[in-house]
Amino acid sequence: MSVIDLSWWQLSLAAGLVLALAVCTHVARLKLSRSLIVAALRTAIQLTLVGLVLETLFAVGTLLWVGLLALAMLLFAGQQVAARQKYRLLGGWSFAVGTLSMMVSAFSITILSLAVLIGPTPWYQPQYSIPLLGMLLGNTMTGVALSLDRLTESMHRSRDIIENRLMLGHTWQQASLEFRQDAMRAGLMPTINSMAAAGIVFLPGMMTGQILSGTSPTIAVKYQILILFAIASGTGFGTFLAVALASRQLFDKRERLRTDRLIKNA
Repeated sequence: MSVIDLSWWQLSLAAGLVLALAVCTHVARLKLSRSLIVAALRTAIQLTLVGLVLETLFAVGTLLWVGLLALAMLLFAGQQVAARQKYRLLGGWSFAVGTLSMMVSAFSITILSLAVLIGPTPWYQPQYSIPLLGMLLGNTMTGVALSLDRLTESMHRSRDIIENRLMLGHTWQQASLEFRQDAMRAGLMPTINSMAAAGIVFLPGMMTGQILSGTSPTIAVKYQILILFAIASGTGFGTFLAVALASRQLFDKRERLRTDRLIKNA
């Protein structure tokens, strides 16, 4: 089955729908028109540039260039994690915790999936490795950012409760347990909801794309199941590591709560 190519006028028509929505929100004074247009422009520019990069990368296909692109994706995701928190750790710790958590979880799950489960030759073949890493990094970034934001905000807001527990003889793990549980729940909830609703409420994007490109629905379903399980594992391990590292950073060696190590994002 051949793929139907899209012409520029068809994309322009789709852009016109977004522009019409922006006009409607402007007339209704919802103050969303500017954000919609900026987001649409960013989408078009970013995806066009990524398309050009991937065309070149697929042609070259060396491990060095795949690794450099993966590193750039990781560093950008780390910056996004730090920027999305209401209260972040001082001294670049938010960036370090988020980046390390995503590197350990998303990279290891991606390499395991490529080398053991999918098995392309070579194992880092860009056609498989870059889309898989992108999906894992994107979902792990969301989970880590949500969990760190919930953890730091709730510990800052409830510092009196935690300090009272410490004075009663609780360890820092016991005093902060419910806040770490709440942070883990916040980080994993989007992934759990996505797996619970897949196939009934919506068809996941990768599976839909494969079917549109002519792949058998049976094969597309197999890939989608593998991807969802990999995303759940990557997001779960990344969130777990981020919450553990950030929680430890909020207590000193004498098990005192150190909310002075938090700074409010501008």
